[in-house]
Amino acid sequence: MQKYFSFLLFVCWPVSLLFAQTAPSPQTSTEAIRLIVRADDMGFCHAVNEACIETYRKGIVRTVEIMSPTPWFREAARLLKENPDLDVGIHLTLTSEWENVKWRPLTHSPSLTDAQGAFFPMIFPNPNYQNQALKEKNWKLEEIEQELRAQIELAMQEVPQISHLSGHMGCTHMDERVTALTKKLAEEYGLAIHPEALGVQSVRYEGPHKTLEEKIGSFTRMLEGLTPGTYLFVDHPAYDTPEVQAIYHIGYEDVATDRQGVTDLFTSKVIMEVIRRKGIQLISYADLVKTK
Repeated sequence: MQKYFSFLLFVCWPVSLLFAQTAPSPQTSTEAIRLIVRADDMGFCHAVNEACIETYRKGIVRTVEIMSPTPWFREAARLLKENPDLDVGIHLTLTSEWENVKWRPLTHSPSLTDAQGAFFPMIFPNPNYQNQALKEKNWKLEEIEQELRAQIELAMQEVPQISHLSGHMGCTHMDERVTALTKKLAEEYGLAIHPEALGVQSVRYEGPHKTLEEKIGSFTRMLEGLTPGTYLFVDHPAYDTPEVQAIYHIGYEDVATDRQGVTDLFTSKVIMEVIRRKGIQLISYADLVKTK
């Protein structure tokens, strides 16, 4: 099973100011190393909302993803309105994976829900959640379309700076028909930024990343290995609070400590210095359109 990657924030304003003042001058896309650092899952809990904003204000995040059906969506939308220069994507959602907190579709979509009316916990078959994956069910494409439309329209109504779509837990690639639908909706709503089509390469930790020290080491190795080009790194910041300590799913129980580590990584002075030294340009999805 894929594990979600996740110290209190310790970057003070002078460090952020120094980082801004020493940022590299613009280069052409063929010369530069450009990196999108994306923070996912705004909306699912309060600690995630706050961590996503902090990693943007005091760290290296340049794009965040919001989930429309989630219980803390309203707070997420308010925080994003208060940070209008932060690039935002709609994280299309067809699962409710956590124990102790669940969410439902925005629309009447019985083929997408369990007996209690919540989204199924998984998209793809998972031995820890037998027969609880959407792909194992008799889902209907028309219900997926109406639900994704509702999620897009709600997010665009509440968050002015939406630029693109993405898929939570791989839902947009669960079936070729869903992939085609997502591309159609992206075009229709003016959100057609497809990083892979623009030559963006996905990058991951280069090594273990369970502890904060491992995250910093493996993220640094990844950065040191980058050559001119455009890259995307995705992870999930949050705080180690009682709220998050109560959230888990089978096979991923250390959510709070893991995601606190991501918050600390994304606001790390060490990481900021590596980025400055290598001349890496931190960009957003929206910047891809401006410079393509």
